[in-house]
Amino acid sequence: MSPQHLAEPLHVYLNDHLTGAFGGAALADRMARTHPQSRRADDLRRLARDIEQDRDALVRIMTGLGVPVRRYRTWLGLAGERLGRLKSNGTVVRRSPLSDLIELETLRTGVEGKAALWRALRAISDTDERLDRVELDRLAERAAEQARTLNGWHHAVSAAVLAPPPAPANTAPSL
Repeated sequence: MSPQHLAEPLHVYLNDHLTGAFGGAALADRMARTHPQSRRADDLRRLARDIEQDRDALVRIMTGLGVPVRRYRTWLGLAGERLGRLKSNGTVVRRSPLSDLIELETLRTGVEGKAALWRALRAISDTDERLDRVELDRLAERAAEQARTLNGWHHAVSAAVLAPPPAPANTAPSL
């Protein structure tokens, strides 16, 4: 097999993750803008900024590996984020509390995928000197921290959104 043929899975893999990174960064930014007055507003802005930095790190890594960035794929990631806004959330014209939970789960899934990306690159860094093991370890740890943060938020948002409504106070119990 030619060296070019052997590189193709890495090219596809990294561009797939870059597609997700563009969508994830756009989603995180929109979530931060949607909740500017929430008690998590500063954390959301920081998370969005970190995700953008992670996306930029992936582009730098791809450049260092000689993997061409497929620009049309970046547009697919952004388009996917926008299409995700059309999800069924129980309302037509306004945001539903369910939107927060679905968006949070989408972002959480993306962060977990990103952590897997950094681990996968770390696995080949022993044989590819173009990869910086220290940077990959730092990126993996940041993804793990992002996942822990999102998991905590997930618990709180799930409880708030999915809890059954309180029973009316003055009604007799049904048999």
